[in-house]
Amino acid sequence: MDKAKLAALRARYADAKGGDIYDPGFAAVAATVFTSSDRRAWPFAGVATLLGANFRPDAVSEAFAGLDVALVGVPMDLGVTNRTGARLGPRAVRAVERIGPYEHALRVAPASTLRVADVGDVPMQSRFSLDQCHADIESWYKGLASAGVIPLSVGGDHSISLPILRAIGAKHPVGLVHIDAHCDTSGAYEGAKFHHGGPFRLAVLDGVLDPERTIQIGIRGPAEYLWEFSAESGMTVIHAEEIDRIGLDAVIEKARAVVGAGPTYVSFDIDSIDPGLAPGTGTPEVGGLLPREVLSLVRGLSGIDIVGGDVVEVAPQYDPTTATAQIGAQMLFQLLCLVALRKGRV
Repeated sequence: MDKAKLAALRARYADAKGGDIYDPGFAAVAATVFTSSDRRAWPFAGVATLLGANFRPDAVSEAFAGLDVALVGVPMDLGVTNRTGARLGPRAVRAVERIGPYEHALRVAPASTLRVADVGDVPMQSRFSLDQCHADIESWYKGLASAGVIPLSVGGDHSISLPILRAIGAKHPVGLVHIDAHCDTSGAYEGAKFHHGGPFRLAVLDGVLDPERTIQIGIRGPAEYLWEFSAESGMTVIHAEEIDRIGLDAVIEKARAVVGAGPTYVSFDIDSIDPGLAPGTGTPEVGGLLPREVLSLVRGLSGIDIVGGDVVEVAPQYDPTTATAQIGAQMLFQLLCLVALRKGRV
């Protein structure tokens, strides 16, 4: 080894602390983490929040003033058609440690450029009435929409996307990037149409979701016969098997072309991941995506006009390893990165 180089490294780093970082970009991130040159918050201490953000339940009564992004829990799973348990998803994702603050592929530390807070869970009046829960969710998110705050939510089952879209798309229908095993565009079952298998059909029929600007990625399983509305309405559907054939770059290019420059919602269902890697969900489907693949997909959306997003269907009791919640928390962080890099901010 070159002796002069070694001497220079020793001069700079031999007595340096963990927070002594010289690269300007990395140093800016470290400054948000370290309280001194060698001290940072313990990830396992304190009250658990989504992505470790400040807990601001008071923001609701203050009309979300001072926030760019609200991280929201929606602990409701009355719309499931298989296994229950996604009501515990927000708690499981809050318990995940060490997500962020830096996204190395996108080179962004979103919390350093955005005003972000965990504003708690949506209050719902009834633990028994799905219709009432949806009404409560829609009303609550209208407050966020009026304040111009971007919501990133953790469910709950996928039916929560409908009342959220009703609030966000009330003035102008939005586009959608939907990563899932299922299209969730089926009709009513047993007298109920507000279940987790049909939110995006209803969102289109309500005029809050533009099907021509909607792409559904990772679709697979035995329920294909239920999804004809996706094709009839003009949605773009990419099955899980197609991804291997055409490649991730082509999928990303297609997604960006479909949603275009308009306002776009991103919905991530944890069952898009193969259940061998994320078993903690209510309707697992074998043959799913890898976590690395969905990371690449979402990173590829950098610069779109994201106006909201959700991570749904995490049911932690089916996964003692916590891997499912870990993936859910990471995907929530990726959505936050998209907000930091959204059109108009970069």
